[in-house]
Amino acid sequence: MSQVRILILTSSTGGGHDARAQAFAEWVFELYRHAVDVRIEHVLEDSSLIGRSGVNLYNWLQRKAPWMHHPYYMLVEGLSLLNRRTVSFGRGFFVRLLEDYRPHLIFSVHDCLNKGYFQVARRVLGEANVRCATYCGEFSGGYGYSRNWVDPSVDLFFARTATARDYAVKLGLSAGHSRVRGHLMRPRSHFETFTPEARARFLEDRLGLRTGCFTVLLGTGGNGANNHMELLPVIAEFGAQAQAIVVCGKNHQTYAEAIHWRTQHPEIGCFIDGYTDEMHRLIQASDAIVTRGGTTTCAKALHFRCPIIFNAFGGIMPQERLTVKYFERGQGCAIIDSAAGLRRVLGEWLGNRDTYRALRRNFEALRYDENPRTLIVELVGLAYEAAGLAAPPRRI
Repeated sequence: MSQVRILILTSSTGGGHDARAQAFAEWVFELYRHAVDVRIEHVLEDSSLIGRSGVNLYNWLQRKAPWMHHPYYMLVEGLSLLNRRTVSFGRGFFVRLLEDYRPHLIFSVHDCLNKGYFQVARRVLGEANVRCATYCGEFSGGYGYSRNWVDPSVDLFFARTATARDYAVKLGLSAGHSRVRGHLMRPRSHFETFTPEARARFLEDRLGLRTGCFTVLLGTGGNGANNHMELLPVIAEFGAQAQAIVVCGKNHQTYAEAIHWRTQHPEIGCFIDGYTDEMHRLIQASDAIVTRGGTTTCAKALHFRCPIIFNAFGGIMPQERLTVKYFERGQGCAIIDSAAGLRRVLGEWLGNRDTYRALRRNFEALRYDENPRTLIVELVGLAYEAAGLAAPPRRI
């Protein structure tokens, strides 16, 4: 059987783009096994010093100074002018990649890897020999939604929500080339779901926590940006009413501090992990998650019906605003910018569970069911179209 080739363009600004690239690759293997070859490339950081410096600066600002992302965002928006017809930085790297791999489909999951990249690919490979597609993970439109997402020449554009799709059309995308296709999560997030009994066993046997106790998940992105050590003492104030799951990501200092804190507070239920591959399980075990507005974590929280307390310490990044706005308009979230904010929210929820239940109903109303295979089949179909072949039947 002839093998088609799909090139995924991503970058490690935050963890969401890479998570979606990985999810796509895993789903393709689940459905098509070795009939489709998928290659993931971190084009921004691997192609030029300027791109690599921009990625490093983004991640540093996320950890240390979120408010500085506003001028950074305006600077990056300039790429929509520089990359109108070609790739401004790292073009030689990208051309060599295309000539070496010769993909039938280029699939971008990053805002800065659409405009210019699709045009160069068509010139190098030939218009008839390659298709181009984008998955945009934003929840809504407006300030923070990069114009770099929208290349009007794209063959297919996938949006997470109808709200985000409509904004892309406003920026010049053809409505006929757009689709709303959900969250693009890894297969295990769809396959490994808890029954109430399994959730109880996971809490008690795996995490060492109690069932029936309000469980707060302190989350973080892959970069480890967090305020856990300010929030843990607040959870402890509620005594036997609350317990914590603490995820530290790649922040080894926070992990060490949290371990020490737990030793000093044996009366508080507290499970601690570093960089974890079980976030989908931890979210299912929780009654609420404290997280910044990262799209991947928030999408998982919505999928598993775990209400979000948005961490706005140090301000909200422009990209995060799109996520916060989506949930805030649906009155399905809480927002805190200090430890006192968490004290207030937990006090309201634990003092009157009807308050929590009402917010949870609003939160769940924003949720929708999806068939994750649909997006994969459409994209693989594009690749086979470019190769001039009939797509094979999928396995499941």
